[in-house]
Amino acid sequence: MPVQAGIQNPFGTIHAGALVWFADVIATNLVLGGKPVTEGMDSFPVAVTLNAQLLANCREGLVTARATWVKRGRRVSTVRTLVSSPDGKVLMDLTSTHISAR
Repeated sequence: MPVQAGIQNPFGTIHAGALVWFADVIATNLVLGGKPVTEGMDSFPVAVTLNAQLLANCREGLVTARATWVKRGRRVSTVRTLVSSPDGKVLMDLTSTHISAR
């Protein structure tokens, strides 16, 4: 995700909400297994908990995120997503729990 106007706060760094949104999108994509999201789709993995730790921030560059499984269940799955700055510094550590309607 490029750091640009629209996701920056008045201090020129990334708004915390934009980092949470980005991490949640990446985590949801992991739970979906790469399936495309379509309106009215069955079994969308709804996030029921989001626990975010904002550790640092940045003002420019391309922010990346990597989601990994903590627990992969039939109905409930937990994912840890790390959002990093261009130089590899961890900006946010987000743990989310998703319920799938399978």
